Parts: sequence; C-alpha cells; structure tokens
Amino acid sequence: MGPWGKPGKTASPPVSRVGYSLSRRLRAVGVLAGAALLSAIWLLWLLGSPPTGGPAPPHTLIILIWHWPFSDRPPELPSNTCISFGVAHCHLSTNHSLLASADAVVFHHRELQTQQARLPLAKRPRGQPWVWVSMESPSHTHGLGRLGGIFNWVLSYRRDSDIFVPYGQLEPHRGPAPPLPAKKRVAAWVVSNFQERQRRVQVYRQLAPHLQVDVFGHANRQPLCTNCLLPTVAQYLFYLSFENSQHQDYITEKFWRNALAAGTVPVVLGPPRATYEAFAPADAFVHVDDFSTVQELASFLANMNESHYRRYFAWRDRLRVRLFGDWRERFCAICTHYPHLPRGQVYQDLQGWFQA
Repeated sequence: MGPWGKPGKTASPPVSRVGYSLSRRLRAVGVLAGAALLSAIWLLWLLGSPPTGGPAPPHTLIILIWHWPFSDRPPELPSNTCISFGVAHCHLSTNHSLLASADAVVFHHRELQTQQARLPLAKRPRGQPWVWVSMESPSHTHGLGRLGGIFNWVLSYRRDSDIFVPYGQLEPHRGPAPPLPAKKRVAAWVVSNFQERQRRVQVYRQLAPHLQVDVFGHANRQPLCTNCLLPTVAQYLFYLSFENSQHQDYITEKFWRNALAAGTVPVVLGPPRATYEAFAPADAFVHVDDFSTVQELASFLANMNESHYRRYFAWRDRLRVRLFGDWRERFCAICTHYPHLPRGQVYQDLQGWFQA
C-alpha cells in the first residue's frame, strides 16, 4: 500500500492554491485572446477584407465624354477601347445617364463655344472632377470668360496642362532607319485657313519670290486627299510647318505628321526654337526666327548642299515619330494621369491661364 492510497497505486500530489489560481488565470487569458481573435476576424469580414483573401480588384474608372469632339455621332466605345492604347481599367462613355457615377466628365471646348453642348451644372455631383479639353490655339478659342470656377483639370497640348497630350512625339526606335524618299521639288505648303493678317501668310508672301514653294490645300484650290498628303509632301526637300498662330507649346500635326513623318525637313513658324528643342533634336528642323530676314532664310534653303541636308535626318537612326491624333487615345490618357491629378483644384480664371 502506498503512503497516499490504495495498494499498487501512486496518487498525484495535491495542487497548491498558488498553482490552481495560476491555472485559472491562464485559462481566462486564453478565452479572452480567442474572443479578441474572433472579433478581429468578424470586423475584417464586415469591411470586405477577409484575412485569407487576395487584394481587391482595381477600380475601373468611368470617363464620361459629354460631347464627342467635332462630331454628333461618337464612335463605338467597347469596354476594351483603352486597353488597345495600353491603358487598363479605363472605360470611356458618352452615355449621359452615367453622370452621377462617372469618375470624371470631359468637355471639349469647341462644342461649348458653339453652344452645341451645355454644362449640366445643376446635376453635377458634389466633388466630381470636370476636365476642360482643347487642342486649339488661344487665337481660335473664345468664350472662356464664362467658364471660370468650373473645371478642375485641363487636357491640352501645353506642357503645364494637368493631362499633357502633344500632337506627336519622338520615341526610341531600334533597327535600320526607313529610307529617305527621293526628292524632286524644293518646298511645299498645305494650307486651308489663309488670311493676310496671319504671320505665316506674311512670311510666305516674302518667301515666295525667292524660293519655289508649291501650295496645296483649299486655300489654293488644290486639296489633297487624306492618303495623298504624305506621299506628295515626301517628294519635297522642305515643308513649311507654319502654325496658324504663335502660342506657348502650340506645335501641331503640321510639324509632326506633315513634315517629320513624311520624311522632309520642317521649316517651322510657331513658338520659339527652345520650345521645339524640348520636343525634337535641334538639327531636325529649320526655324524662321534663326534668320534676320526672310530673304536670308530663302538663300539658306536654296543653297543647302546634300551632305548638309542629310544631317537633318540623323535623328531617324534612333528615333521615330509617334502621332497622337486619335481622340480615344487622348481621353484614355486621363486614366493614366488620374491617380496623380490634384484633388480640390479649380481653374478660377481659365481664360487668364490659357491665353497668358
């Protein structure tokens, strides 16, 4: 018989009061910890973030275009429109019923200027960003005085825009440069808006007596079809990339498409040379302002030898022209910039900003 009980059995020693109390406390702590864990899991479930789940899918931005630029019939805008331009989670629409849910609403100025479109100010959701859009020069943009205090962001060709979309750009290119088109004539100019008060017309009037310039377009009753323009211009040594007005960063397709993409040397009239050099190599174009007189310009062009001329195309060995002429691509750019655009910003004096 053992000292504490029945024969052959050894009883456990009695638990002291201290050990018993400690055991109860440990069990209590465990119960509280379990309850806290369950509460945390329940809270996460309520917030829609289960601890075992992956990250929430990215939000697809809805960009509402209130009136399609220069058209009463907008193009088809399938859900993958922006994906084709390399922009994901971005949906363009012209459906006005989406006004209340759109992440941003776009207004093209020409339709506001002509009153083809009106601002839905009374129905604007609080805090909804509105985007003012124009690719025209200030000289051809009117009615801005009544638009102060309305728009949050600007999309335009100006580098200080919230959404900067140029008419074109040069991007890196690998592989051999495309062959330079054969040259048969001296200089070409395609123009429709021909007014004597324009500086470009004044420069042309002074240039024409000293340099052979072939003029195409409605102004000369020789319009070129869309697919005829580049092959025609490519036959010329020079193209007059004369902008209809001279303003900050206003460099249009006359430079990017009609000259550089066509394979001819642009003779530019627009913003200062420094602005062009922010977009293209300094030796890729001839600037009117480089010469004291138009006669000096004409002499420079007429007497350029072949080796000098070919140096204007050195950029083609490493760069190529990319054009941004599709309005869908321009609007998809809003989604690209969206996470970084300033919240709470308002253009109180849109006219003062754009026409500065």
